[in-house]
Amino acid sequence: MSLLVKICGLKTPEALDVALIEGAEMVGFVFFEPSPRNLTVAAARALGAQVKGRARKVALSVNADDDLLAASIEALKPDLLQLHGQETPDRVVVVRARFGIPVMKAIPIEVCDDLSPIHLYAKVAEWILFDARAPRDATRPGGLGKPFDWHLLENLNLAVPFMLSGGLDASNVAEAVRVTRAPAVDVSSGVERAPGIKDPEKIRAFVRAARLIEARLGTAKSPV
Repeated sequence: MSLLVKICGLKTPEALDVALIEGAEMVGFVFFEPSPRNLTVAAARALGAQVKGRARKVALSVNADDDLLAASIEALKPDLLQLHGQETPDRVVVVRARFGIPVMKAIPIEVCDDLSPIHLYAKVAEWILFDARAPRDATRPGGLGKPFDWHLLENLNLAVPFMLSGGLDASNVAEAVRVTRAPAVDVSSGVERAPGIKDPEKIRAFVRAARLIEARLGTAKSPV
């Protein structure tokens, strides 16, 4: 069984093709205007069609209203919705009920107390994603390329699978998985040459580093 790899923030056919050829199990697409990885509906439709069932498509949004979610779903036909804002557990329930698509809820982590809400979200979401908490002056969520203290996730016991994100790249993904025993990893800026511009060689290096650590640790793949 393999460690699940997600390449997020894909914007071009070329970058998506590399992720698919390398065997990423999930590919992520961003619907959030402040992000340098934001997609138009037309671009999302073309990229979504390119996947052709070779990976699970993930639509990332941040505090999106139902109209934006509906537009992204119509264009991308995602397999999973990634809610990356301040969405409450009640909002997760509403989104799942209205759209009938599994949800991955992102939780920002900086200190131990940040773990307190995860069991509430684990009751209503199919996946939990742990990301670094954004700096106070940030204009968008996420660690913006910075990792958090992975030891906070040691011996984590959740009823649903979790994904590790935040500052991962080919040089540190092995240590991150060794510490957390995460069944899945997510990368975006760690495989870029500039914000929003994916580097094919970095994508290849990340996936191969993840495959190497899975072979060493025998990490079991979570249900998808």
